[in-house]
Amino acid sequence: MDVQDEDQAGRRSRFEFPHRARGPLRIILSRLTIAFGFIVLGTVVVFLGRSGYRDSTGHPLGLLTSFYYSAVTLTTIGYGDVVPASDTARIVNTLVITPLRLGFLLVLVGTTISALTERTRAEWREQTWRNKVRQHTVMVGYGTKGRAAVATLRTRGTLPREIVVVDVSAAAVGEANRHGLVGIVGDGTRSDVLERAELGKAGHVLIATASDDTAVLAALTARRMNATAVITASVARAENVVLLREGGADNVITSSETAGHLLGVASLSPAVGTVLEELLSAGLGLEVAERSPKPEEVGRAPRQISEPVLAVVRDGRPLRYSDPRIGAVRADDRLVIAREAPGSHRRAADQDGKN
Repeated sequence: MDVQDEDQAGRRSRFEFPHRARGPLRIILSRLTIAFGFIVLGTVVVFLGRSGYRDSTGHPLGLLTSFYYSAVTLTTIGYGDVVPASDTARIVNTLVITPLRLGFLLVLVGTTISALTERTRAEWREQTWRNKVRQHTVMVGYGTKGRAAVATLRTRGTLPREIVVVDVSAAAVGEANRHGLVGIVGDGTRSDVLERAELGKAGHVLIATASDDTAVLAALTARRMNATAVITASVARAENVVLLREGGADNVITSSETAGHLLGVASLSPAVGTVLEELLSAGLGLEVAERSPKPEEVGRAPRQISEPVLAVVRDGRPLRYSDPRIGAVRADDRLVIAREAPGSHRRAADQDGKN
């Protein structure tokens, strides 16, 4: 890719905020429509009182001449070839045409001010966001996997303003905006696009692109820009896991094989498949969560804790609940537990009510 292509690709990326106001082009078109309406209204007024006007050509005023007079008068050009001659026409010009002229000018001036104000407001919002954002999550790819990942994050308490979506599809970013997320339309493998997402200050990077090679390149770029962020990526083929880990990904999810394992388990034991689906899906009833041990849980074995403990994270390394190296739970450990998702009782009650 040469320099010109890179510049064009950079210009194609853009920053999108949720609930974005109308763009400058739409504002200008709407105000031009109002201004044209003023001209049409002036045309009707002049045409109805056409007998009170004098044309330098000596011809009586028709509809076209009335439109011409209204346009040059409201735009303050005023060639003087058509003038109000009767007292009635002059009064109408004073009481009707003059206010229309003022309204016409205010609309045009207001269009310029509004467009500049909207652009300034958008730049101010972007700069304010950049100054405040820290340890946020950058979501590269907002397809089916990306939307599911964001839904899980929000279910677990992540605020919409703490998530930035990067996708080449303007429609996908628009959908993210409608859910309150900040979005950037652009290629998530490009450093200039990721810079706009403030990836250097991010705490987590999630990669859910459509192809594995794009995911590898995105992971390489993200790790080069941020050495401390936790990078989690999804790939379709298991042989690409090593490439992603070498590229800097901390966690790699093999989506195709994981789905295949679930299919196999569900075919042999539908109940187990249902439980696993609830554990892996946001808000279905069960969830896997990580938390610190409570004071009364410190010193106990994992089996003695009320909530089912699946693993203990010690010194950054997960140990299965049955691992003899765990011994007793320590205060600096992290517990990976299975628990009921918040609000699942209410959702179950609503579903029972529908049935």
